[in-house]
Amino acid sequence: MSFKEIPIAELSLNPFEKIGKEWFLVTAGDESGYNTMTASWGFTGVMWNKNVFITVIRPNRYTYEFIEKSEYFTASFLPPAQKPALNFCGSHSGRNCDKAKEAKLTPVFFNGATAFEEADLIFICKKLYSQDMDISLLPKDLKQFYQADPMHKQYIGEITKVLSKSIGN
Repeated sequence: MSFKEIPIAELSLNPFEKIGKEWFLVTAGDESGYNTMTASWGFTGVMWNKNVFITVIRPNRYTYEFIEKSEYFTASFLPPAQKPALNFCGSHSGRNCDKAKEAKLTPVFFNGATAFEEADLIFICKKLYSQDMDISLLPKDLKQFYQADPMHKQYIGEITKVLSKSIGN
């Protein structure tokens, strides 16, 4: 494994690009079982004086079962050459196939968390809080995102480690 742990203060990234345009894999579970899914909605910042990453997952996604049971989850940011893997993991269910194998991703395990060797940046997050989102609190124009699928549940995780293959991600 070629990752180096870096202080979070050394990160220089644009979250709107990294999360919203490049996407990431959110993964929960460990060596005994895990699942991953592609996401393009998430947040990073400070909450309760802790550096946090927030992701949202719908309860009908297979990854939901794993994140509900896990103390940790990861956000793996892959380089542009891995976009086909992100596309695959975002359009197939881990209930029906081994996503990592099919997408040619190599799982790596970190004390109860799973990420991928192909990533160039990984946030290992300890789950601090989760809450179901409430559709009645959304403005009308955002309810369109929930016509066929259930509302997301948000997960706030403290970023306990940042692993990088090159500083400046």
